Amino acid sequence: MSKPKVIKDYDKLTEDVVEQIKLVYPMGFTSHLVSFTNRDGEKRKGLPFETEKYYYLIRMSEAKAKAIIEDDDDYDDDGNLMKSAKIKYEDKHDDEDFLNELNSNSDNDLGSDEDEN
Repeated sequence: MSKPKVIKDYDKLTEDVVEQIKLVYPMGFTSHLVSFTNRDGEKRKGLPFETEKYYYLIRMSEAKAKAIIEDDDDYDDDGNLMKSAKIKYEDKHDDEDFLNELNSNSDNDLGSDEDEN
């Protein structure tokens, strides 16, 4: 059974989903945008994010992706998630297995084995 696909604007996401997205994309969104065709046949860009229930495609242009990070106090001037925010959100969403299983990428350490030396 496949998951429902949800195409949504970033500013319409719940706070919990936004926090989880920050953990998945701690170095910003721009390099992770994918192209898709909307129902009107127009090419658009979006940020993929998967939960246990849904596959999200968050609508945003490259300019919007940069502006979101620049305006967010959880990110530093270089566009990286600040350590304090990362720790806070990791603690809050520690029970969300899908963050590790479905959303590992080259920008995060999700899915890594913390017990390895």
